[in-house]
Amino acid sequence: MLVVLSDTHRTEGTGLVGAAADAVDDADLVLHAGDFTTEAVLDAFHDVAERRSAGSQTQSDDAAADLRAVYGNRDSDAVTDRLPEATTLSYAGVRIAATHRQRGGATGLAMFGRERGADLVVSGHTHRPLVDQAGSVTLLNPGSHADPRGARQSFAVLEPTEDGLNGRLTTVGGETFDRFTVENE
Repeated sequence: MLVVLSDTHRTEGTGLVGAAADAVDDADLVLHAGDFTTEAVLDAFHDVAERRSAGSQTQSDDAAADLRAVYGNRDSDAVTDRLPEATTLSYAGVRIAATHRQRGGATGLAMFGRERGADLVVSGHTHRPLVDQAGSVTLLNPGSHADPRGARQSFAVLEPTEDGLNGRLTTVGGETFDRFTVENE
């Protein structure tokens, strides 16, 4: 399972509570779309991934939880020195491009995804959850699990299928409020 988070905006700790904490505990991979804010928060996420990996006796080393992340516009220099502005990865045959934000809104994000050959583009910045499947690339903003700014505290979960990924946007209280699929090409 892939868990997608963004916009933590804390000075310490992960801010993970409820269903978000449970999902990260069960994840194979955690993807964070930026704005940890401080190096202590980034380190806390790495610690969670390492604890998950160390506690996973039944999984192979390849399947242990991992953290992939990009930096955001509110991250300290210590965070931006450690993370890329954008990254591309594959999960369950789906090519995923991630960035915190992209000029040009949805069009800019779609272009960013096409440039990277992505099926899914993950971004953050707005603190508002959104899935946009209108174009050739699915756009996903998981919202914020810790600092929602007028929206609900949310994150995304994507689970492998034969054809790609089944996704859902979920509140930290465990309520699923949107479902989507991303097919691998």
